[in-house]
Amino acid sequence: MWEDWLTADRWLLAAVAARDWLADNLLVLSNLWQLLVVGLSLGIVALVAPRLKALLGRPVGPPRVTRLLLRLRPLVLPLVWLLLVGIAWQVAVLQGWPGRVLEITVSLLAAWIAIHVASRLVTNPVWAQAVAVVAWTLAALNILRLLDPTVALLDSVAVSFGALRLSLLTVVKAAFVLAVLLWLATLLMTAVEARIRHSPNLTPSVQVLFTKLMKATLVTMAVLAAISTTGIDLTALAVFGGAIGVGIGFGLQRVVANLFAGLILLLDRSVKPGDVVAVAGTYGWVNTLGGRYVSVVTRDGIEHLIPNEEFITTRVENWTHTDSRVRLKIPLGVHYDSDVERALVLCVRCAADTPRVLAEPAPVCQLRDFGDSRVDLELRIWIGDPMNGVNNVRSDVLRRIWKAFHEESIDIPYPQRDVHLRTVGPVPVRLVGEGEGDGEPAA
Repeated sequence: MWEDWLTADRWLLAAVAARDWLADNLLVLSNLWQLLVVGLSLGIVALVAPRLKALLGRPVGPPRVTRLLLRLRPLVLPLVWLLLVGIAWQVAVLQGWPGRVLEITVSLLAAWIAIHVASRLVTNPVWAQAVAVVAWTLAALNILRLLDPTVALLDSVAVSFGALRLSLLTVVKAAFVLAVLLWLATLLMTAVEARIRHSPNLTPSVQVLFTKLMKATLVTMAVLAAISTTGIDLTALAVFGGAIGVGIGFGLQRVVANLFAGLILLLDRSVKPGDVVAVAGTYGWVNTLGGRYVSVVTRDGIEHLIPNEEFITTRVENWTHTDSRVRLKIPLGVHYDSDVERALVLCVRCAADTPRVLAEPAPVCQLRDFGDSRVDLELRIWIGDPMNGVNNVRSDVLRRIWKAFHEESIDIPYPQRDVHLRTVGPVPVRLVGEGEGDGEPAA
């Protein structure tokens, strides 16, 4: 069999058959003038496109409009070409002329433009690839005249629930509408969220609240719109939603409690991103406010996800709730023979020389007590940025005090104890030499 294909006669017959097919299907007058229309439209676009690109490159209106026009510049040639070929195709259809070549050209150009737009607007590579597959599939089905039969086949695969008929075509349409609406909602959320975050009149907690409410609203609207395309009566969802609410009330009490606690935190603004808090044995700054938890990052870099309910039902220390200034107390001690007044002055001076210590309120050093082995002092300082750490400021101040005390010969004593042995009579002492036996004790 394979030997027959290697003969010259077989190749000659195949070439003649291909020539006859081209002559009967492609190299006909109707197809030639359609190809001529496609070529002429491309020539017109090549002349007009540079001028249109120059116009789109000029700043027009707000910066967003200018950026959008710049993104559309690479699409000028295919868009204008699609417009001209589409007009020619519709004219041919209205006049009853052959327009198969024009129809194929329109399908291919539309698929190419859809893929190009998706690659520029859709950042997720998976979604961009999905758009490309769908676009080329629709173009291929349209070219092969299989689009209408495919639609009829999808519509024939259906199930009925009373008066509701749910077909595979309806599910595909709903999925497509949902994907498009979610994508548009994401774009809108990104733009509005950027405006909210740059608003100086809104606190961080209110910004988070508005952002989350907007996301929930847009996603809900997208889902309801996609469901409505299937023909489902949305009023029937009221009873179903009530049943779900009862189930949530019994089975997801803690989850719902955390959700409402998060909403309360956003409304009363008791905790907001950037606050330094201490709750449930965890000290750190608030990173984000979630629907179920609050993210608190410690100085060790560990992120703790604390349920919102903890911030409502337990005692919370918020170091930056109304004022970011925090006072630190640093205990010290000097020897009884040292100049205490000079030590007080040095402590205040060292604290004032530390960069993060506030000048107002000014540092204060007080004599607190006369201890067992030292004079107890206490240095009180104020800082305005506790989110940058507390112990590092304390360390800087103590290092400066250590150096100043050494320069001024001020001693920092260590704990001492005097031990007194009290006996009734003389203590017996016995000396035993090497190789000697037990002897009598010597007084």
